[in-house]
Amino acid sequence: MSLPRNVRVTKRFTFEMAHALRCHDGQCANIHGHSYVLDITIEGTPATAPGHPKDGMVIDFADLKRMVKPIVDRYDHALFLHDREKESVNLSNALFGRVIFTSFQPTCENILLAIVEDLAPKMPVEVRLCAARLQETATSWAEWGG
Repeated sequence: MSLPRNVRVTKRFTFEMAHALRCHDGQCANIHGHSYVLDITIEGTPATAPGHPKDGMVIDFADLKRMVKPIVDRYDHALFLHDREKESVNLSNALFGRVIFTSFQPTCENILLAIVEDLAPKMPVEVRLCAARLQETATSWAEWGG
């Protein structure tokens, strides 16, 4: 009996970002920051190409990093706010040099979905983005599984 050859591989990324939740009924209404941990999991069959540099790999972790890093770099050390907060921010002040405005509430869940939507089209045809996890604090995270 032969087992399925599909394998899942995961790479972890970290970034620092601040946000505030518009109209929230608790502390998260205030600007605050997190040390985010992003895990990206893909699935595929390890290559069978003896002598090829990618032999035995579902994906080269360096290639996965090249796909994810521009997304992470966009968020790293930024302030993520809802579009309706634009009037509250003085963009000419250097303190607000990296502000991202978005049409959605910048919750951990929505940030994760935005990352997945940005990353999914970049996946090579031979692999599938199957899971993503965004950890906001030591005890809180959101997970997506496609």
